[in-house]
Amino acid sequence: MTPAIELNHVTKIYRKYSGRHFATLKSALLQRSILRDLRPGEAFPALTDVSFTVPKGSTFGVIGRNGSGKSTALKLVAGITKPTSGFVKVDGRISALIELGAGFHPEISGRENVFINGIMLGLTKREITDRFDEIVDFAELRDFIDAPVILLIDEVLAVGDEAFTHKCLDKFGEFRRRGKTILLVTHSLPLVERFCDEAIWLDGGRALAHGDPKRVVDAYLTKVEEGEGQLLAATTAKAVETAVVEAAPANMFEATEGRWGSRDVEITGVTLVDREGQPSFVFHAGDPMSITLAVRAARPIDDFAFGIGVFNADGVCCFGTNTDIEALQSEQLSGDGEVTFAIDSLDLVEGTYKLDVAVHKRDGAPYDYHRLLYTFRVKSRTHDVGIYRPRHHWRFSSNVRFKP
Repeated sequence: MTPAIELNHVTKIYRKYSGRHFATLKSALLQRSILRDLRPGEAFPALTDVSFTVPKGSTFGVIGRNGSGKSTALKLVAGITKPTSGFVKVDGRISALIELGAGFHPEISGRENVFINGIMLGLTKREITDRFDEIVDFAELRDFIDAPVILLIDEVLAVGDEAFTHKCLDKFGEFRRRGKTILLVTHSLPLVERFCDEAIWLDGGRALAHGDPKRVVDAYLTKVEEGEGQLLAATTAKAVETAVVEAAPANMFEATEGRWGSRDVEITGVTLVDREGQPSFVFHAGDPMSITLAVRAARPIDDFAFGIGVFNADGVCCFGTNTDIEALQSEQLSGDGEVTFAIDSLDLVEGTYKLDVAVHKRDGAPYDYHRLLYTFRVKSRTHDVGIYRPRHHWRFSSNVRFKP
């Protein structure tokens, strides 16, 4: 069977143009600057040797970070631009939704925009007239159809209220049932997993994974987590290096990022460890996590306690404890040692969190207090809200059913 869409070893190269930009063609001609301002500068590849095939009647997803080449791929398929090398084949008529605002003029009415864009998509004026009421009713804009368009939004489905989004998703489902071929470029990974038969992950203009949507999305998320981990590691290292050594605050919970204490006992290192026993700054909700403190006592100490505090991005204390609260009575600490606080299940919702770590006397007098110096991120495929995510399950009577 002839595929609906085929990209074969496609490369697309753009050129950056240096120099200042003129406001209008007239001003450029008057200033005799058009040749200078349009000199090509550095060339850069938007896509490099990308190949994929979309069978007729299937839904194919394209994912990747901003600047990965997703939109370029879609524009090549739509015929908006041509490949530098390789070829693009399309069997059938294309209706492209590059982004909600693409091709819409903000100073003319919605009615005029419908006709202009319909013509751009290959419809005749009569065909647009016949479908006009259906288009307007679907967009829920009948009361405003003769007003100028003023809303421009990047993502096709990042528009309207929840009911409108569900209507768009229902329309996707209808297209699939009717055997339409859909090429979906989106940042919505759940949408790709839900609707797509296949997916491709682009990064820096190159295809890094292609095939089963869940496998492709998982590979992409792993790469994203690696990048987040590197960023958090750099952020934490800088915070520790530049931490202000100051007197202990009167109210610890009102204190900002910093470090204080007598240093009779010192925390010389803090390591967050994942379920594989590897240092990490990105964890999954429900996974184990360990916080290991390297400590040093300049002389033998018999009065000490170790504490841990977890705060969310808003500064709300999610959890805090110390060895004294948990009835561990100190006896002796001398020289170099190691203390590990092991969490069997990190039951937090997705988000960014910060740690307090401390060693202090049992009455609270600090030896070494590190306030909000260590940042980690919790990832979850379930986007619930709040702070704490308790272990739970649902139960239903026999007459309450959900699809598998």
